[in-house]
Parts: sequence; C-alpha cells; structure tokens
Amino acid sequence: MKNTYAIVPAPVELLPKEGQFEWSSNTALIIEDNLIENNQNEYLAFAQTASLNGPQNEVHLHLDDNIDASEAYQLSITAKKIDLKAKTSAGLFYGIQSLRQLATKKEGHLYFPALEIKDAPRYSYRGLHLDVGRHFFPVDFIKKYIDLLAYHKMNRFHWHLTEDQGWRIEIKKYPKLAQIAAFRKETLVGHYSDQPHQFDGQRYGGFYTQEEVKEVVQYATERFVEVIPEIEMPGHSLAALAAYPELGCTPGPFEVGTKWGVVDEVYCPNEVTFQFLEDVLTEVMELFPSKYIHIGGDECPKNRWKESAFCQALIKKEGLKDEHELQSYFIKRIEKFVNSKGRDIIGWDEILEGGLAPNATVMSWRGIEGGIAAAKQGHNVIMTPTSHCYFDYYQSQAEDEPLAIGGFLPLRKVYSYEPTPEELTSEQQKYILGVQGNVWTEYIKTGDKVEYMTYPRACALAEIAWLPKEQKNYDDFVQRMRIHTDRLQDMGVNVAEHMFDAKAEIDAGNGVNISFFTEADGTNLRYTTDGAEPTLESPLYSNPLEVGASTTYKVAAFNEDEKLGRSYEVQFDWHKAAGKKIKLTTPPAEKYSAGGIHSIVNGVLGSNVRYGDAEWLGFEGKDFEAIIDLEQLDEVNKVNLRFYQGNGQWIYLPKGVQVSISSDGTNYKTIAESNAVEGEGKVVTLSLDTNGATGRYLKVKVDRYGIIPEGRQGGGHEAWLFVDEIQVY
Repeated sequence: MKNTYAIVPAPVELLPKEGQFEWSSNTALIIEDNLIENNQNEYLAFAQTASLNGPQNEVHLHLDDNIDASEAYQLSITAKKIDLKAKTSAGLFYGIQSLRQLATKKEGHLYFPALEIKDAPRYSYRGLHLDVGRHFFPVDFIKKYIDLLAYHKMNRFHWHLTEDQGWRIEIKKYPKLAQIAAFRKETLVGHYSDQPHQFDGQRYGGFYTQEEVKEVVQYATERFVEVIPEIEMPGHSLAALAAYPELGCTPGPFEVGTKWGVVDEVYCPNEVTFQFLEDVLTEVMELFPSKYIHIGGDECPKNRWKESAFCQALIKKEGLKDEHELQSYFIKRIEKFVNSKGRDIIGWDEILEGGLAPNATVMSWRGIEGGIAAAKQGHNVIMTPTSHCYFDYYQSQAEDEPLAIGGFLPLRKVYSYEPTPEELTSEQQKYILGVQGNVWTEYIKTGDKVEYMTYPRACALAEIAWLPKEQKNYDDFVQRMRIHTDRLQDMGVNVAEHMFDAKAEIDAGNGVNISFFTEADGTNLRYTTDGAEPTLESPLYSNPLEVGASTTYKVAAFNEDEKLGRSYEVQFDWHKAAGKKIKLTTPPAEKYSAGGIHSIVNGVLGSNVRYGDAEWLGFEGKDFEAIIDLEQLDEVNKVNLRFYQGNGQWIYLPKGVQVSISSDGTNYKTIAESNAVEGEGKVVTLSLDTNGATGRYLKVKVDRYGIIPEGRQGGGHEAWLFVDEIQVY
C-alpha cells in the first residue's frame, strides 16, 4: 500500500485509481435525511461546507441494506464524487475515519486520492481500557481518549472505575464512596520495588459525578463506542471498605490504599455486602446502557475468608469445596442479579477458578490459557494477555524511558499477536469476540503519559482487531505509521516515537552474532565499536557482525543528512561460556524469554532497571538447571550469576545455587555452592570461586525461593526466579 493510502487500521480491500477528488467551497455534501440525527455531518467538519453557487463535485453519504456486515462500509472516490455507503450509521462513521486519514491539505483545499475500498472488521469487540482508580483523569481527557479510540475504528471503552487506591464514580445511595473512598492520604513515590517505600504526603483523588458519567457515555455513543464500566469485586475493594468497613471480614478500620499491588482486604460474602453491591450496580446500570458490566474478579486473596468463621460456615452451608468455590459462589450471585436486569457480566480470567458463572464472558489476561478454557466451555472470550496487550509495560529499552511497571512490549510484538488460539476448533473459535489493550496507571499520572504509553501500540492493536490474519503486514504498517504519527501529533497526541530508534538482535549458541535494525525501513544504520556516538562518517552496517571479544557497539539510524531516533548501545563482556551451547532442564516462561535460552551466555548483561528485556529469563514455580558445553576441557576459576530482585513483582532471589563440572557430560562433581543468595538492589550478583576446576561441561542448578509468605505481595503464590548472564572465567 502506497503512503498515499496511509489508513490505520488498513482496509480489507483497497484498489487504487487514477486521479483525485478536490474538496472546495463548490463541493456539495449530500447526506440522507435519516442520517442527520446520527451526527455524521459532525465528523466531516474537517472539510469546507458546500457552496450555494452550484457544485463542481459531490460527497454522498447513504445507507445500503445490500451490504452484509453491520460495521462494514464501501468507499468510492473519483474526481467528481466521493460515495460512501454502509449498512448502518456505524459503518458510515468508520468510512469517515478512513476519509479523514486520506485527506491531504494544500492551499486551503482538501484532496483525496481516487480509489475503491470495501472494508469490514474481523472482530466485533475491539477494545481499549483505562484504569482511573490508581490515577484520576478529567472528563476532557476521557473524551480525547474516546476520540482516539474511535478514530482507529475501535468500539469498546473499558472504564476501570474502582480500585484499592480510589473509587471514581458517584453512587447516590452511598455518599461516603465520593467523600472517603475517592481520596487517599498520599501516594507511593517511585517504583514499588524501591525499598524502603517513600510517599509524597499529598492528598490525592477525585470522582466522576453521575452527570459527568452520562456526558461521557453520550459522547462515546455518538462515536459508536460502547462504554463498559468495571466495578471490582471481591478483591481490589479496599477503598470501598475504607468508606463502609462493615463490608469487610474484619472490623477495620481501613484506609484507601497508598501503594500498589494486591491487599488482603476483600469484600465479605454476606448479605450486607450483596445488598451494597446490588445497590451500586443498580445505579451503575442506570448510567451505562452497555450490554456488559465488568465485575473484576481478579487477584482476590483468600486469607480473610480462610480466617472468617462466617465464610467457613458459608462454605459448609453451600456445600462448597474451598475458598475458590466461594469466589465462584460470589460471582454467580452477582451474575444472577446483573442478568435479572438484562445485562451480562465480564470478569478477568480468575472467575474460571471454582467454576464459571453460567453466562459470563471471560477476559483472558494472565496468558491465553484462560481464554482457551472458557471457549472450550462455550463461553465468550475477549483476549487481552499481558504478553501482548498491556500498554503499561516498557516499550523501549532506552535507559531514559519513563518509569513503568515492568516488562517489555515493543510495537512489533504487539502487532505480532494473533487473538484466536490455534488450539481451538473452528466452532470454539467463534467464542473469541475480539481483543483489548489495557492501560493500568500505577505509574501513569498524567494524560500526556497515558498517550505516550498507548500510542502507537494501540494503533497496532486496532489493526489486529480489524484486519484479517492473513493480510497483516508489519513492514507495511510501519510505513503507514510514519505518516500516521505526524497526523496524531497534529491532533495533539503525545506519541512515543521509537520507530527510528536503533535496536539490536543477538544470536548466540553457535558463537555470537549481532544484527542491527529499526522498526522502519528506508534508513541507513551506522555503528562504532568503541562506544563513541555514530556519525555520518561511521561504518555502514549491512550484515550481522561476529563478536569474539569484549566490545562496545553503538548504532544509530540515519537518512542522507541527519541522525534519526535514538542510538542503541550494547556492551559485550567476554568470558569462556559466551557463545557456547546451553541446555535447560525446564524451559522459561514464554513471556520472559524474548532473547531465547542462549541470551544468558551471549556476553551481554541484562538491564539493571527492568527484568523484561531480552537478556533475562523468567521462571515461575520452577528451579533452574543449565548445562553449558565449553566445547573443550578447560580450567574454570570463577562463575558469576546474576539474579533480579523485585518482591513487589513477586520476583525473589533463589534459596541456593550449586555449580558442578564434568569431563564426559555424565559424571559431575560439585565445585561450588551457596545456600544464601543475598544482596541489596534490583540486581544481585553471586560470585563463586571454583578454584581452577577442569572440565568440559558445566552444570548450574538454582533452587527457587518457593511460596511467597502470606502478608507479602503475591502471598501464597510461587515466587518468580529471574536469571541473567552466567559468566565463566
């Protein structure tokens, strides 16, 4: 697709034609009478109004029942006429978004390239989420967020309205939710993993009045966006408990959360709580006409229920197996009430635990497994896995990236996502309604940063949701985004520009080779090997470079005249295991193994700031055991191991490490061990003296921490283990 047709998401069918349409004061705008009430004319306000002196050409909008899909549209542009037709007003609206993106302005006139488009979305659910519980955003920004969502033909806004750290919606029957639950006394400064915790000492909060909610819902409706409210339960309810402590399993008192993560306090499943939630949901459903009401269901610790005599008696009375089935009981009661009002619930994939509510739709976030399980049970699913859809993750490995929760999700990886799992049969695949991007705001305080974290990644998600799988083309998407980025910036959007940032890919296991690239084609990459900043006179990169010694590469993208984007620097610290083959007894988690298993013997140290880059391997509930083939008998004097420590992210240092050596790969002798891996900071290096032991095969075994103690973040769950470079000297 030529840059002339830089539409995002790309149309399903686009046929270029010769010529162009000029929209001037002599252009007639013809809109069928039955469309006036749908405000379609409003979205053509970017064009000049028609002249009364007689038209030279015309723009015609009309409905056509012969078009099959409800959100489909057809667009024809010639020099004399723009003809836009659709089955519904929603389809016309999407066609107008394509028109807006096709327009180029010159000397006060608008020009549109001649073409034919037939277009329709792949998925019915195309969503974007915003958490306003951790940080609050004004109505004007919410409207802008919806505008951008609609501009990219997305049709669901998931409004996350309640959290431990703030309740953001006025409920008339319970005024303390606005008076108390909407405000916290202070907020955590820096990252949760930073110890000791520091706070700003500033009262923070806010809430949306019911009139403001109605205003937002109406605004979204005019843009064919359905607003789905989320009222969290049974967990993430600390703010509500601070206002109404009788809803908890302990007498309190409670206070609105001031730091992030999961807390033990949850709703107690008694009649007082259910009456409260039914009252709240009644007011919510009066404000939101959406088919779905999101009731959360995620990250609900069971400690308070285990300790509660009432809860244990309820489990026995209802014939429930355990606290997981008690959560299912809770969700099913809420679903029955919501269904009685003619609505359906959505919940995060934890609602599968203990048995799924009869009519629930599952939002699969902890991976794709929850979505697969729900679809196999005949339940509707929205895919939103952390691996590809969490826009609060880092999007660049640059050290000056603004603070984020963790992880690493570049634009290319978002675009690579396929929402419909291959594990499902064709019949089961029908339950995959679509896909959603999530923006959690623990570390996002302003609308400006929301935009930076969301765009352009939301553009990639929009194309995933719209375009047929076989038509996705990342290189073409990037070329269109070069123009579309300028468009968004003209609209006042703070777009993250990483397409021209230089990047590297390291291939190890058979020696070490490094390749350089950018997200955008058509650039020249130049590099240095001494750490100096590249210039137009630096060597031009063409093919992968073989690495065999300690070297610092720095690379940058250039056009003919100047540098583009940010440089990338990578330092190789050579050692005896660098580039050698390695085998692991158990594989790492897929989402934390971007660089492959040989990334821990490629000579490059992982980031000291975050654990989600390509150098770190993450293991959940598994010990680490690796065998490195040094390829010859060699003397080993020291082995260094690096581990990530981030208890706030459930990442713990291991309990112990053993290093063994073998000459034949069968008989191993322990040459070093440690039963106490300790240290301050996010990255801890363990250095083990091996006293000149000789062998070819080196076995490194790392014993995981185990179960996180109750009372800490992730209490009761297996801790994660993150391993970086194994350096052998």
